[in-house]
Amino acid sequence: MENQERIKRWRLILGRDVENKLSQISPNGSGLSAKDLLMDQALGAVYDNTQSEGQKGAGLGPSYPNIAKWLADLRSCFPQSVVNIVQSDAIERKGLSQLILEPESLSQIVPDVNMVSLLLTLKGLIPKKSKEQARALVKSLVDQLVAKMESDLRRAVRGALNKREHTPIPSFPDTDWKKTIFKNLKNYDQERKQLIAEKFYFYQRQKRSRDWQIILDLDQSGSMSSSIIYASIMASIFASIPALETRVVAFDTQVTDLSEACANDPVDLLFGIQLGGGTDINRSLQYCSQLIHTPQKTLFILISDLYEGGVQAGLLRQLEQMKEAGVTVLVLLALSDQGTPSYDEALAQKIANLNIACFGVTPDKLPDLVAAALRKDDLVAFGKNL
Repeated sequence: MENQERIKRWRLILGRDVENKLSQISPNGSGLSAKDLLMDQALGAVYDNTQSEGQKGAGLGPSYPNIAKWLADLRSCFPQSVVNIVQSDAIERKGLSQLILEPESLSQIVPDVNMVSLLLTLKGLIPKKSKEQARALVKSLVDQLVAKMESDLRRAVRGALNKREHTPIPSFPDTDWKKTIFKNLKNYDQERKQLIAEKFYFYQRQKRSRDWQIILDLDQSGSMSSSIIYASIMASIFASIPALETRVVAFDTQVTDLSEACANDPVDLLFGIQLGGGTDINRSLQYCSQLIHTPQKTLFILISDLYEGGVQAGLLRQLEQMKEAGVTVLVLLALSDQGTPSYDEALAQKIANLNIACFGVTPDKLPDLVAAALRKDDLVAFGKNL
């Protein structure tokens, strides 16, 4: 039995082309059950690269009869983590653009960052009949990420901005009545049954105490797709916090201001981004510089792999000018959980030489990073401790 189990496992690993050879080792051949065969077919459609002479392949090419059924079989055989990997491999190995271009296929897809990245890359090819399902798929992932990220980000912002700081400047609408009453209880006149307020306490006006501006400058080249998804979620959360003025700019060789879409719906923001194309970071910095009105209370975050197609010297000069003006400047080489990003190491080093924080970060570290930036902590030191 142990030997037969090993044969079955090797058969699933090596594919159907070793079936005859395994039959020479075991009289029962591979001994695959009906469920094993279903699993083998689902995997073989993606990973079987060899064919017998004259035999029609079982791959998931354009002639594959039922991608929706394949997806259903895949999900019945494997946990979601494996399904996500096989789906992505199917796109890469088999060129399965139709996997996400048919409504019945889209309804079967398990949403993850890689799959939604691909969907956004191909959104211009999505037929009208599939657009509603495509949007629903993106929204499903967005909702998952918002639920995961929102509370920690909000908590980090509130803590960093010291939400309930008081001020001696009198302003009746800003009266802290609870504190005012408590502090003046000693002055209560028993005969008149009145509280005589010797001193009033006030909250700072929100606009004065928490008027921070956050500018996200997003590189929309294809290699940054995962980072853009997380950045869009981050932007939408920031936009929902009254303490923050959030601006979102996306760029390739052109610059697009997506701040309004960000304030409405992160799904709108994602569909407003056009993945692919060249890169002109310098041009985007020129635009973003014009948006800054209070440098000392501005957090500028550039999210890019730094493969610059524009004027590199201009890019460095503008980042340095922002920093010298008092802007908190942060360059994220990636905002994803996919490991070490690919980036222009030489340009990253030049930015680091300006004493500007320049590193990749995973989404789980984002709240601490934002809090550190708003407190004006040393972000370079923060990056070294990641």
